[in-house]
Amino acid sequence: MLGKRGEGFHQMLDTLDKGRLSIGAMGLGCAQGAYEQALEYAKQRKAFGRPISQFQANAFKLADMAVEIEAARNLLYKATWLYDQGRSEYKKYAAMAKLYCSEVSNRVVNQAVQIHGGYGLMKEYPVERFYRDQRLLEIGEGTSEIQRMVIARYIGCYK
Repeated sequence: MLGKRGEGFHQMLDTLDKGRLSIGAMGLGCAQGAYEQALEYAKQRKAFGRPISQFQANAFKLADMAVEIEAARNLLYKATWLYDQGRSEYKKYAAMAKLYCSEVSNRVVNQAVQIHGGYGLMKEYPVERFYRDQRLLEIGEGTSEIQRMVIARYIGCYK
């Protein structure tokens, strides 16, 4: 038996809260990896005699990716810090971090594929794997819609 009799449902919910931190971390790692691949590729790939990272459209994509990753990292760090401190409000921040990190991962990986062009979907490029892997992150430990419902409950929208 794992825990006290009759508390299984609460234990399961607690496990989901902790799992959301892990899913958030996976999303952040996926986004970071895809960003690094895209940045490296954009600096090396040349078009019209210069690296494609120097074209404003690509530079802005990469800048936006960097900002979103940093914001996701800070939210995840706050959630994990609250957990480490034993503070119960970590549960709200775990849902926020899971939601934000998984959705940032989706946006960043999609932009990384765009920067790679047709190569972004070829197995020879790591960004293709990030593209496949990130999709699960918006589903595992509760869909994005469920996370929004959990967050709304924590901020007082539902009782």
